[in-house]
Amino acid sequence: MRRVWILALGLLLAGASVASACTSILVTKGASKDGSVIITYSCDGEFLPHLRYTPAQDHSPDEVIEIKDWDGNVVARVKQVPHTYAVVGLINEHQVVIGETTFGGRKELRNPQGALHYWTLMNLALQRAKTAREAIQVITSLVEEYGYASTGESFSIGDPNEAWILEMIGPGPGGKGAIWVARKLPDGTISAHANMARIGTFPLDDPDNCLYSKNVISFAIEKGYYDPNSGKPFSFRDAYDPPTPSKLRYCATRVWSIFRRAAPSQHFSPDLHRGVKGAKRYPLWIKPDKKLSVRDVMALMRDHYEGTPYDMTKGVDAGPFGCPNRWRPIEWQVDSVKYAWERPISTQQTAYSFVSQSRSWLPNTVGGVLWYGLDDTYTTCYFPLYCGITEVPEPYTVGSLGKFSWDSAWWVFNFVANYACLKYSYMVKDIQEVQKQLEDKFFAMQPAVEQTALQLLKQDPELAAQYLTDYSVSRGLEVVRRWKALAEHLLTKYNDGYVKDEKGRPKAVGYPEPWLRRVVKEKGDQFRLPEW
Repeated sequence: MRRVWILALGLLLAGASVASACTSILVTKGASKDGSVIITYSCDGEFLPHLRYTPAQDHSPDEVIEIKDWDGNVVARVKQVPHTYAVVGLINEHQVVIGETTFGGRKELRNPQGALHYWTLMNLALQRAKTAREAIQVITSLVEEYGYASTGESFSIGDPNEAWILEMIGPGPGGKGAIWVARKLPDGTISAHANMARIGTFPLDDPDNCLYSKNVISFAIEKGYYDPNSGKPFSFRDAYDPPTPSKLRYCATRVWSIFRRAAPSQHFSPDLHRGVKGAKRYPLWIKPDKKLSVRDVMALMRDHYEGTPYDMTKGVDAGPFGCPNRWRPIEWQVDSVKYAWERPISTQQTAYSFVSQSRSWLPNTVGGVLWYGLDDTYTTCYFPLYCGITEVPEPYTVGSLGKFSWDSAWWVFNFVANYACLKYSYMVKDIQEVQKQLEDKFFAMQPAVEQTALQLLKQDPELAAQYLTDYSVSRGLEVVRRWKALAEHLLTKYNDGYVKDEKGRPKAVGYPEPWLRRVVKEKGDQFRLPEW
């Protein structure tokens, strides 16, 4: 009997499961400017990801996949299917894309005896599904047979035609399967989730647009999470992930910011994420004020609540140079009073992120694109990975969290982002200049690259795949080269707190006046010079 052990994706996402901190946006084809289905995913956690390509494979009838725990013990043997599809990162050869955020939910519902964590389910679904609906069927059937091991999870699942949210939670220790509900976004809408269950009420008789486990309501009644005599309709999120003030602040603020930027005309209130009792919940999906391009969605992923009362680049907490990063822990106390920093969409804890395109009018090899970036979404640079490629750029596949290396793209991006914190308002402009140059170039080249690939596809599909592979790999390598040069530039230009001018002469720029006024207010007597 042949055995295959899949743990690679588990190692990639383990940090994120601990951090419970990710953000995802879903855009239907009718809401996107070019008709793409767009899925985003910022995988937030203190870990170093390795980008991977898994080729399509045929398997023998007796082949199984050994699922092991962190100690190497086999917890399940999953039956292999006759054929698995190629996967690049989290997009497969059929343009199926999966992202996630962990909502946690009721702690007592985690099942230690379950075999399959969410990252394994994502990997298996991408290897086995041609559509988003099929991916839901794969995930839910696998947990029914082998058990679900993670806490509450929201999955974003897209294909060239549809975008779905699947929310799932375990049945508790020793339980069977999982409790779940999945909803298809109406065409022309967008949605978002950020570590908090988002599906409330849902139709029980609309299988084209809503799927759910048979016990989704009965289990909640049995556990006392829902009273059918209350007169209130059943809500998945209220039953399995009841809100708290800290969770609303941490999670709902991100959804609010995505919605308020995509549809400013709808004037979404901040009351919910500020913990106002009885505040209206944000809808599961909205219609944006205008159709969104891929770059518009990238911009939504780059957000510190700028221009709102919660702007993280303003105030004493941003320091003298407007740094939006807040070091953990996110909650803290002074004189027994609890406080919490804002938690933005863009965060220094992001390990990697992507913005995907799935396009129904193009062949799969060309139609699916994973715009991939490392570290903080605000200071990363996205480059294209086509779903038909057969290799990925090496610097994105190597590295260790315990040792710095210029050979690892993750460390290169982290060096730049961390160094920028010293004089953020200055250095972020240098970073964005290079970021814009590269991303402008990649988007400008996209039509010509794809036209060439389409012509090659008619003549020789393998040659087309190789062409897209060479292009994707070279763009990834180009980004790393430019970011290394950027690191050297920043270190030179901003050495010892000075800022070098165009001629390379260091200048003392000091501190912004508003910050100096705060210093004077708090410690003015110490720094005041006597007048003779």
